[in-house]
Amino acid sequence: MLFSSIFMPHILPYQPPNFQRSTLLDGDNLWTSPVPYVLDKGLDLRAKGVIMRAFEQFRVKTCIDFKPWDSEKYYINIQKLDSCWSYIGRVFANGQDLSIGTGCDYIAIVEHEILHALGFYHEMIIENNFIKAMNNESTTHGVPYDYMSVMHYGKDGFTNGKGSTIITIDPKFQDVIGQRLEMSPSDALELNLRYKCKSTVAFSSYCGFSNGMMCQMSRCSQGGIGWEVVTQVHGGPSSDHTSLPSKETGYFIHVSTVSGQEGDSARLETEVVKPTRACNVQCLQFYYFHSGNEADELNIWIREFENDQDTTGTLRLMGQITGSPTSHWKIHHVSLNANKDFQVVFEVQKGAGISTGGFSIDDINLSETECPHVVWQIDDLENLLNTSSSGTQMYSLRQYSKDGYAYRVAVILYTTYIGMFVQLLSGKNDDQLQFPCLQRHMIFQLLDQTPNKQLQMSKQSTLVSNENQVVVGYSNTRYGSFSENGEQIYYGPLWVYNYFATLEEFQSREFLKGGSAIFMFNFEVTSPRSIPTRYSSKSVTNLSISQESTSSKQQLIRRRVIPPHPLE
Repeated sequence: MLFSSIFMPHILPYQPPNFQRSTLLDGDNLWTSPVPYVLDKGLDLRAKGVIMRAFEQFRVKTCIDFKPWDSEKYYINIQKLDSCWSYIGRVFANGQDLSIGTGCDYIAIVEHEILHALGFYHEMIIENNFIKAMNNESTTHGVPYDYMSVMHYGKDGFTNGKGSTIITIDPKFQDVIGQRLEMSPSDALELNLRYKCKSTVAFSSYCGFSNGMMCQMSRCSQGGIGWEVVTQVHGGPSSDHTSLPSKETGYFIHVSTVSGQEGDSARLETEVVKPTRACNVQCLQFYYFHSGNEADELNIWIREFENDQDTTGTLRLMGQITGSPTSHWKIHHVSLNANKDFQVVFEVQKGAGISTGGFSIDDINLSETECPHVVWQIDDLENLLNTSSSGTQMYSLRQYSKDGYAYRVAVILYTTYIGMFVQLLSGKNDDQLQFPCLQRHMIFQLLDQTPNKQLQMSKQSTLVSNENQVVVGYSNTRYGSFSENGEQIYYGPLWVYNYFATLEEFQSREFLKGGSAIFMFNFEVTSPRSIPTRYSSKSVTNLSISQESTSSKQQLIRRRVIPPHPLE
């Protein structure tokens, strides 16, 4: 069987000799976390950014961490060589090559090659499946065969153009194999089992109130209102967020503001969280439904503790939701910056006026990661696609990057697919900014709304502004203007992913949930200096918006065993 490029048909195929004679037992040639790495200076800027984001995905979903190489004997040397490939497992001292070549700078491809390096074969290469391997060559740790694995080739993975070359035993998965979103939950599970993980690097907790359980959270009230675990609420929501769009009964937590007095409050407090990463950055993500009065408030606090003897802590307000009621479950993110042990506190406070509902919360995720820069929820998306003219553009409000550039994001509605673009705008900082705007990563993401963040497989793509591109697109050229909040705002050209996601892709995961799609965007400064880069063989240089409307006889180690050559 040929092992050609995972994704790029123009890359020459590769056939590792004596493939089925490799014999590596489970536990051999594994890495010690954190895994040291070097990013070669020949890597494209886009590839470097994608690699760093792939590392972060491993941190969220597994116990595997990565660190810049600092004289360790074993490390991964990531380079831009021919095609995309990796050795299987920890094989070579003094730098083990892994190639992210031209056309390989996508997060799923990078994850695929890193999983090879961590000890994974292709999903097809297991006993009793497409290629037979001996029992002492591989192990799945009891994890069932995974058609959704990022290690699986697609049905035409080895084709000569005369039809499919991989036929699934179960026909309904024929068009599923070869997904290139992210590593699957089973990929992460098997990696955790292989490395005997007991926790992850960057994920703290998830709560979906399953079976009416409180996830070890505590509650207290001042006045006539309080938190209750419920299945539906008069005035909305009629169901939980977790089980959408099914009609199964699910649970969420709710505070009614129908009764009680103005100023009454109810608090919901999580268990104490102990930050483990040096960055002191956390992201709280949850879904809420507001069916109360516009004066009602949902406040998000953190309570920080100075030491183990401090049982009271100090409260800091981190965010607030108020205003008009919602008609859908809404996603919300709050950036935290706790550097001590802390609790998250959700507080509902009843405002003045008549209420016919209250505040509801579901699917809470807490991770030690950065929150997305822009979060844009579009409700009733399928209806919009059916009723809008092809090419209709929907715009976000003006946003600002961390270094002050103004921009907006847009979604383009076509009949059978969706495009996305970003556009620089005039802004308050233009006189202090440098144009053209170079060395920025623009990351487009369609969120998989699977409730638990660790199980998500979102779709993302990246654009990079660099000197090799037409720089006018990153200048402050003014093509026209529009009015927003009484201000005349000028806009420049578009950077477009015209064919970002098809409607068929929307059905493959929970990209549509309760009719809503969630688009995320990051505008990141990623200069070469900010990423560890190899310059010689031994030196290393080191808010949210919501809108309705290569050859060797050494062994490698992959999926569950190890052949003598690198795999793609």
